[in-house]
Amino acid sequence: MQVEEYLNDIVKRDGSVHLTLIDPASQKPERAVEIAKAAVEGGTDAIMIGGSTGAMGQVLDQTLQLMKEQIDVPTILFPGDSAGVSSYADAIFFMSLLNSRDINYIVTNQAMGAPLVRKFGIEPIPMAYLIVEPGGTVGWVGDARLLPRTKPELAAAYALAGTYFGMRYVYLEAGSGADEPIPVEMIGAVKHAIEKGHLIVGGGIRDRNAAAACVKAGADIIVTGTAVEDAGDVRAKIAEFVSAIKS
Repeated sequence: MQVEEYLNDIVKRDGSVHLTLIDPASQKPERAVEIAKAAVEGGTDAIMIGGSTGAMGQVLDQTLQLMKEQIDVPTILFPGDSAGVSSYADAIFFMSLLNSRDINYIVTNQAMGAPLVRKFGIEPIPMAYLIVEPGGTVGWVGDARLLPRTKPELAAAYALAGTYFGMRYVYLEAGSGADEPIPVEMIGAVKHAIEKGHLIVGGGIRDRNAAAACVKAGADIIVTGTAVEDAGDVRAKIAEFVSAIKS
């Protein structure tokens, strides 16, 4: 089964998907695999691999190689640029940062990475990537014109444009370590705009209540990263999120 089909089937069956985001540059590969294994035991549906800086090359390859040996859920690349492509992943969120001021993050990195995606046989999942205030490191690195939290109609317009471009997924990102998740009003507006498209929400989701609120507002997929990194018991933390969002 293709990874996109796998994710879509979970949305249909359970109401939503949980993804655990692991930055391979934040710890040694062995520790990253421990986190991934605990996340899978807690019920996460797939592992996202990537980061804004340093998530590339040998550390990325080694992390994915070890994960493939020890976990049985898909691994999905979440690249910061064309250097974040690895032959050891199952799929890649082939994304365009639509609200960037820098054309490199809209299409140039994608053009440089596309031949590698084909060469390695990685499944591309087309995605519109939108960064919302405060944006964090990814907003700064991607030179994003941050979407105001009080302007859900702007996010909806960008998301709709992405779907008209043919992107089947939209990702609303508040930035790693954000104090709050994406406002529920914005999630609802974007979900309404994209209709049959799938909506991913990440950044600032630190507890079960925040995760449940995002799904209730319209998110199909929840991404947690910082909350997992900070957790003393990764398995329990993931189980908390999963139980909150599954119908």
